[in-house]
Amino acid sequence: MNVHKSGARQIFSNLWALLSGKAAAGIIGLGYLVIAARMLGVTDYGVLNLVHGYVTLVGGIIAFSGWHGLVRYGAEAMHLGDHQRFLDLARLMSVIELSLGIIAVIAAALAAPLVGPRLGWSAQAVNFSLFYSFAIFATVRTTPHGILQIAERFDLIGLHQAVMPSARLIGALLVWAFDGGLIAFLWVWLLSALAEGLSMWIMGFWVLRRMRLDGQLAGPIRGITPANPGLLGFITATNADITLRELAPRAAPLILGWMLGPAAAGIYSLAQRASTVLQQPAQMLGQASYAVIAKLVAASNFAEARRAVWKSLRVAVAVSIPITLLLALFGEQLLGLLGGTEFKEGVGLLILIAVSRTITIGMPSLSAALTALGRPSSSIMVNLATNLGLLPLLPLFLHLIGLNGAGWHVILQSVAALALLVWCFRRESHAVEYRNRTSR
Repeated sequence: MNVHKSGARQIFSNLWALLSGKAAAGIIGLGYLVIAARMLGVTDYGVLNLVHGYVTLVGGIIAFSGWHGLVRYGAEAMHLGDHQRFLDLARLMSVIELSLGIIAVIAAALAAPLVGPRLGWSAQAVNFSLFYSFAIFATVRTTPHGILQIAERFDLIGLHQAVMPSARLIGALLVWAFDGGLIAFLWVWLLSALAEGLSMWIMGFWVLRRMRLDGQLAGPIRGITPANPGLLGFITATNADITLRELAPRAAPLILGWMLGPAAAGIYSLAQRASTVLQQPAQMLGQASYAVIAKLVAASNFAEARRAVWKSLRVAVAVSIPITLLLALFGEQLLGLLGGTEFKEGVGLLILIAVSRTITIGMPSLSAALTALGRPSSSIMVNLATNLGLLPLLPLFLHLIGLNGAGWHVILQSVAALALLVWCFRRESHAVEYRNRTSR
């Protein structure tokens, strides 16, 4: 990290690099979204998203995300000039992530024929879901993502955001030209997912070679964990935190599709996509924050770390409020433009989801900060309480309110999660600083 920049300035510098790629990806994404929604209609568009959502859920539960561990322990190693320790960490994370990714693919393929019919998939979609399980590899890419963060190549992370949307747009245009259907779109989504995963690995190891580190990447994985005390517990905790944080958002469309059918799932999916203008900057902010905060903590600069977190949160909320108001005013026209008249009935749901994302826009930064402080367990407990603890209420909300019940449910989760995370960050940041000061 550039020592002449404050933590907050470095976070927003990283965020700008990420958002430049995400903005391009968002514009490209509108193209394939309109083509898919209008060609497939509300029901088949729902099936497309249910197949993708099912595979993503299985991948999220079984596959492994180790980039937090690589960045935290790797930042320490690089700070000390121990290049071999960093390379060993990268090797260990790669082996763990790829191994669990393969297990996730097998599990998704085996369970798909049992789950698909209950979600309203056609026989063709059920059969294709066996192949589509390989789309899990779109998310098996966190190790090279961590390498890019250590190298401060947020420009490449931002560029990577456009890989999947570009592949989907090209494929969607071909499907449109040849008048394809649901299976054709599933092929496009699958190939795009594989391109997303493979491209990140290529970028990560290209940057690793350019770092010209003093050490070897190849070698055994034995002996790596003793050189990094607490590593296994840390990466297990952070992976559990990510899994729990994403479990409810990934499970909700499947629960909705199970109870209300593919058409309702299609409306819900389009409403979510229309509000991603709020969600994606929040996720990028969490990524941009983590590497900076981890380095500040490694340097025992806790006051600067706190200032960086609070400033980033204030700016994020200030930007999100006018976007939410625009979605509330023009939501019906937006849904009609994206998907056609069939999707307009989702305007109430769109507004509710936008409000919830405004509430939670600072959560990724708070979770990243707790992880950088070495307290991922705090974030895990929050996610247990709000994601898993409140998830059983979703079927009740859907039964009582209907489709809009999904929006009220996510608002309830958002309020509870944000309040708990703010309280945990205040407590843990001061506690870690006090222990660090008294131990000297």
